[in-house]
Amino acid sequence: MTDHLADTTWPELDQAGLVLVPVGSIEQHGPHLPLDTDTAIATAVTHTAAGILGAWSAPAIAYGASGEHQGFPGTSSIGTDTLRLLLIELVRSMRVWARRVLLVNAHGGNLPAIDAAVGQLVAEGHDIAWIPCATTGPDLHAGRTETSLMLHIRPESVHLDRAEKGNTQPLDNILPDLIAGGVDAVSTNGVLGDPAGATAEEGGQLLARMVDAVVSTATSVTS
Repeated sequence: MTDHLADTTWPELDQAGLVLVPVGSIEQHGPHLPLDTDTAIATAVTHTAAGILGAWSAPAIAYGASGEHQGFPGTSSIGTDTLRLLLIELVRSMRVWARRVLLVNAHGGNLPAIDAAVGQLVAEGHDIAWIPCATTGPDLHAGRTETSLMLHIRPESVHLDRAEKGNTQPLDNILPDLIAGGVDAVSTNGVLGDPAGATAEEGGQLLARMVDAVVSTATSVTS
C-alpha cells in the first residue's frame, strides 16, 4: 500500500486517519533555483513525514500567495483570498472521509491565508492544524538554506554556476521597502541571503529537522 494519496483507490481510504497536505508556491527563487522550490520542499517534508507517521500524503497545493515576488518573471500567484478559499473547501472535502488534516507550508507569503482558513475551519469543528517548513537563522529567500535543501531534494534543478549573493540585511531592515515595493525593491536578483557554502549534506540535515517538527506536531494533533 502506498502512502501517496494520488496513487491510491477509494476503498483504501475507508476510515482514513491523518492526511498531510503540502502547501507551496510557484515563484522566483533567484537565478539558480527553480520556480517550484517551495512546493518541492513542502512535498519532500510531507512525503517523508507521512511515511514515518503512517499517514496519507496529499498532492501539493503548488500555487500560493506570492505577490511580493511578482516583479520577477515566472512568479504565478493566486493571492491570499483565493488561497484561503481553496484551503477551506479542500479541507472541508477531505474531512468527509479523513479524521484530521495537517497543512505543511513552505512559503511565508501563504501565512495570512493559512491562518484565516485554519481559524475558520477550527471554528466549524474541523480537526485541522498547520506547521511551517521552518529553520533557524537569518536566511530569508533563495540563500544557503533553500539551496542546500534543493541540492538534497532535486540537485538536477539547481544551477550553482548561476548562484549569486543577494541582499543579506536582516528582515527588519528591509521590511518597509519589501512591503511597499516587493522583493525586487530590495534585491535585483531576487535573493535575500547568500547561497555560498550550500551543500546537499546540509540540505539533508535541514530536511530531517523539518520532518521531525512535522512528526512532533502531527503526534500532538493525534493525541
